[in-house]
This record gives sequence, C-alpha cells and structure tokens, in this order.
Amino acid sequence: MKKILITGCNGQLGRAIQKEYGDTVEFIRTDMMDGDGVRRLDISKLDEVQAVVSETKPEVIINCAAYTNVDGCENNEEVAYQANAIGPKNLAIAAKEYGCKLFHISTDYVFNGNGSRPYVETDTPDPVSAYGRTKAAGEKFVQDNCDTYFILRTAWLYGEGKNFVKTMLSLAENHDEISVVCDQLGSPTSAVELAKMIHYLEGTEAFGIYHATCEGDTNWADFAEEIFKRMGKTVTVHHVTSEEYQKMNPASANRPKYSILDNERLHQLGDEFQMAHWSDALDVYLQTLR
Repeated sequence: MKKILITGCNGQLGRAIQKEYGDTVEFIRTDMMDGDGVRRLDISKLDEVQAVVSETKPEVIINCAAYTNVDGCENNEEVAYQANAIGPKNLAIAAKEYGCKLFHISTDYVFNGNGSRPYVETDTPDPVSAYGRTKAAGEKFVQDNCDTYFILRTAWLYGEGKNFVKTMLSLAENHDEISVVCDQLGSPTSAVELAKMIHYLEGTEAFGIYHATCEGDTNWADFAEEIFKRMGKTVTVHHVTSEEYQKMNPASANRPKYSILDNERLHQLGDEFQMAHWSDALDVYLQTLR
C-alpha cells in the first residue's frame, strides 16, 4: 500500500485529504502535537524531518503545515519564516534524498494584488505582507532543493475547521448587521476540491507550479451575503473598502486586492479533472453544516 506522509494533518486541508483517499493509502500523520495516531513533527528541524522520512519511507509527502495567521505573521515574521520557508526547504531536501513526490501548498498572497487580470503560474511573485514573503520564500526553497515537486497556490480556503464561512455564520447568531470588505477579489476554495486536485496530480509526473482555486470569483462581502442567503440568515452586510477596514482594525496586514488565480496549468492537462465553481462547492460544504 502506498505511503503518504502528511504534515499539518489536523488542519482543514489535512483532514480533507485523508477523507479523499480514505483507506486506499497508508497515511503517516504528523502535526505539531502528537496523540491519536499523530506523530509530532517540527518541519523547521531538518534532522526531525529526515528521521521521520528515513524511518517511514513514504512515496509522497504532502505539506499542509504553515503559519497562516496573516496578521500574526506581521508581528512574528521570523517565526512565520521558520514554518513557511525553512520547513518546506527541509521537506524538499528530504524528498530529494529519499525519492519522494512533494506537494507544497502555497497561496495567492505571493502576488501584490495590483493586477487587473487573473494571475497565471508564470507570473512573478511580489508579496506585500510578511505572510506572502515567507510563503514566496518557501516556494523558492522547494524549487531549489527538489525536482519532483508540485507547488499548489490556493486561496480563500475553507473546510473542516476554523474558516470564513463558519465565522460569518457564528456572527449571524448575535449580529443583525456586519461590515465586510468589498474591494478584495478572489476565489473561495473548498478544501474538498483542493484535496481532489492533489489526488489527481499525485497520479501524474506533471511536476511544477499550479494554481489551485475553485473556478469563478467574488469579493468577501458578496461571499458573506451568499452564505447568509443560502443558510436562511437575515443579516445586513455593509460593504466597506480595505482602507475603511484598516481604520477599524489598524493592526491588520496588507492583503492583495486582486488575487484571482487562473488554473491555467490544470486546464492544459485536459478535462480529466477540473476544480468546481466556487458557488457549487459552497453548496456542497453548507450541506455538511445543516
């Protein structure tokens, strides 16, 4: 049975990947905390990474571990760098040393968000936040230290765990009106769909960088309104600009205003697998919350 080592196994994507594969593979489940069949692994420590990979001999490594608190990264960039850059570097070194395929999950935040057309995989990263800088550094380390890699840039991810959809529904319990940013454009992406894409690519040798978001795009305020409408919640959403939101939350980091990603490389592989439209994927997800 194929062995897959998964880091950050208890996160939204980690959980979705395990459900996607089911019992068709043997998972080596790792996270920062051990217990319940999970091994503790700090990917910023090369010796720990090499020891686990050497012992378990996986064919595939899927890196779901990251420091994803965007505002927290601004205040703790060195900590974020260890998780988002050094960690992927270490996994890439081990993947090359032991002949593994490596999946590394990256982000739309590697771009500055000043564009006016969807970003394609060959566009040059130019991050405007600590989170984006550390994730861009991680991408470069993976490319420099491993040949058999898939770098998947995703965005606005939601799944089993804390996410924007659940936050909005929680706010709806105690608020009749909320303010949500309306001038940041992107593609809400289901962790279930991203897990399907990983499963599909894992069976290929089509290595490289991929954009991996659900099809279509929206803004945060419209997304919130769709969530409320589909769940029968009566909440007034005030559309505010990023600048207005910054004044209300001065500690918040810069976020790209335009971060729509074009899944160009996935489209080029053919029709065997394509990501669902964000609206359809949201319906599927909301069914699990009813």
